Amino acid sequence: MEFGLDTFGDVTRDASGTLQSQDQVLRDVVTQAVLADQAGVDVIALGEHHRDDFAISAPEILLAHIAAKTARIKLGTAVTVLSTDDPVRLYQRFTTLNALSGGRGEVILGRGSFSESYPLFGYEMKDYETLFEEKLDLFAALNRGGRVKWQGSHRAALNVAAVYPPAGPEGVAAWIGVGGSPESVVRAVRYDMPMMLAIIGGDARRFRPFVDLYHDAYTQTGGTAKPLGVHSPGLIAETDEAAREAAFTGYKALHDRIGRERGWPPITREAFLREVESGSQYVGSPQTVAKKIAATVQALGLSRFNMKYSAGTTGHSHLMRSVELYGTKVIPLVREMLADRQKVAV
Repeated sequence: MEFGLDTFGDVTRDASGTLQSQDQVLRDVVTQAVLADQAGVDVIALGEHHRDDFAISAPEILLAHIAAKTARIKLGTAVTVLSTDDPVRLYQRFTTLNALSGGRGEVILGRGSFSESYPLFGYEMKDYETLFEEKLDLFAALNRGGRVKWQGSHRAALNVAAVYPPAGPEGVAAWIGVGGSPESVVRAVRYDMPMMLAIIGGDARRFRPFVDLYHDAYTQTGGTAKPLGVHSPGLIAETDEAAREAAFTGYKALHDRIGRERGWPPITREAFLREVESGSQYVGSPQTVAKKIAATVQALGLSRFNMKYSAGTTGHSHLMRSVELYGTKVIPLVREMLADRQKVAV
């Protein structure tokens, strides 16, 4: 069982309430990742976005910098928007990261939940489905190593003896990010990749049918299911009240900004607290959050739980404390709870 932390480099406010520059946010993310490594967190994953409210647009550069400052933590993305990237360059960036980090790099491939990268890189939303399918197919071919002979409709055909630097016999560690469609689940099985479920609202147990489909599809292929993970938001403080207070203002700023773009109503404190108490906000004291994570891990049969610890404009000092408590308190508590439940089951 692995425990990770995700961030999009959400642009935070300082102690005076002023929004930080994206440059400062990027430096803060590095500091947070170094602390995560020291605190015993297994994975740090950085999401790719191209907006003014998220600072990370080139995760691999940030990950390479983090690699030089850390010893053991895995270095991933959450997610890489494969649809508007070039699979060859993406493969090369991660084989380079692996060479620099001792093989700690990994990528979560997805289509992203925002559309900004499409016009930015010259793609059209009408090709949303075929772009991802074709580019995933090419990345998978590259990741198998050796000669690559591939042809699609969105880029020139490729016929080369190899792509350099090579990843080695195991390839680049690659997951597929899934938002909750059966087609995406089956696609993960078809490419024989671990699946990361993005659960950002509602009871996590409602995703159990997708987990069952994942395992059923593997049974039909005769293969062995790959690891299964969940990405959900959260924030940890010494007490439940302190965590809720720290998380709400920043999360509301994030939710309402996106809501204005998508036609959602503003979130109320009552709605936020319902998500904390019975949904997929992992906000509270170490004991509260550990209990909730352990329940989700057991209900869905997870191999990894990633908490998106950056909560909108919530400040750097709160994020640092959350990272520290996640690594030093929550993870040991969850491992203990899962071990105790395993003993009872036996």
